[in-house]
Amino acid sequence: MRSAVVVGAGIGGLAVAGALARSGWRVTLLERADRVRPEPTAVALWPNGVRALRALGLGAGLEAIATGLPDGGVRRPDGHWLVQPRPTPADRMPVVVHREDLHDALIAGLGDEVELRTGVTVRTVRAVSGERPSVGDGRHTIEADLVVAADGTDSALRRQLAPESGVVSSGCAAWRAVIPWYRAPKLPADRPVGGEVLGAGYRFVSASLGDRGSSGGSSRGGIYWVATAVGAPRPEPPETQLALLRRWYAGWPAPIADLLDATDPTDVVQQEIRELRPLPRSYGFPTGPGGVVLLGDAAHAMPPHLGQGACLAFEDAATLASLLRESRLPDAVVAYDRVRRPRAATVVRQTRRMSAVLKARGPLALRARDVALGALTPRLLSTAATTAAQWRPPT
Repeated sequence: MRSAVVVGAGIGGLAVAGALARSGWRVTLLERADRVRPEPTAVALWPNGVRALRALGLGAGLEAIATGLPDGGVRRPDGHWLVQPRPTPADRMPVVVHREDLHDALIAGLGDEVELRTGVTVRTVRAVSGERPSVGDGRHTIEADLVVAADGTDSALRRQLAPESGVVSSGCAAWRAVIPWYRAPKLPADRPVGGEVLGAGYRFVSASLGDRGSSGGSSRGGIYWVATAVGAPRPEPPETQLALLRRWYAGWPAPIADLLDATDPTDVVQQEIRELRPLPRSYGFPTGPGGVVLLGDAAHAMPPHLGQGACLAFEDAATLASLLRESRLPDAVVAYDRVRRPRAATVVRQTRRMSAVLKARGPLALRARDVALGALTPRLLSTAATTAAQWRPPT
């Protein structure tokens, strides 16, 4: 039986660990935290992410917890439309899912064949020609045929395998929250929940997690929102951060004020937005009879402006699982790098272009931004949607 060590029990690590176990691998999943638990927020999955989860055998679980996310259009802070809402073909419509529901589905997908060890901080990786790969925590070493580095943006394994790639700030911070239905504002029928508003260095996106009073297969329905602002994360307590958000987004189109007023400080999760620059020169490192691969944010951490971080992690997992079924292990590691690096580079390039538009500040920059928002952003959004829609799992 072939063996694998997956480092990191985030969504990418959980997805690939379950896929390998279902293919007959003996899998050890290592997590630094004492408990494996997700943020109490939500995530949007574009068609590529949905297809990847289906390829991983998790489609049924996803359908039970996901809510379709129709095109709500893009507005300016003055309420004028930048991009009018348009009908979305079924094969291009993203879905939104509560992270805790997604986490439960991924945990269920592990089955009984994955050994999960928490409280393990992996510090070293061995990828030496002619030897089996291994990882170590300073006290113990674990060898396997395959090592998957899914240990996030600050990946210790990537720092050793691809030291040319560093983590830098994207110059933005994000705040996310899910307002449960019992506290969510009741909005008029002509005031849709979902949509996006773009301003000078600020952005606000909201979506409904199911319908009020009925959240499908989830008990965690509500209204999800994410606010992004240029600058560093705020050091103040959550109550002060929420007060700042209400001030920053005052006067923006409805229902933003209603949503922020209904948000409790305990709902809010703040995140510094960081990315890899440059991307690693390789995502696959064959060694001896096996190899090491980078997956998810360890391979291509990027700003969340196009909503592709989780989707690319699931693409990585689906691609790796498929290649391992069809090829010898070292060949699969090489093929994984050949397939995934160009794909990630394309999506990261699009995301950085959007990031540059969103961070425009100052009179001259804002005038240029207004032109860009009227022309560049719709093209970017359309291109990103096409890129997401076109990806298919390898066969």
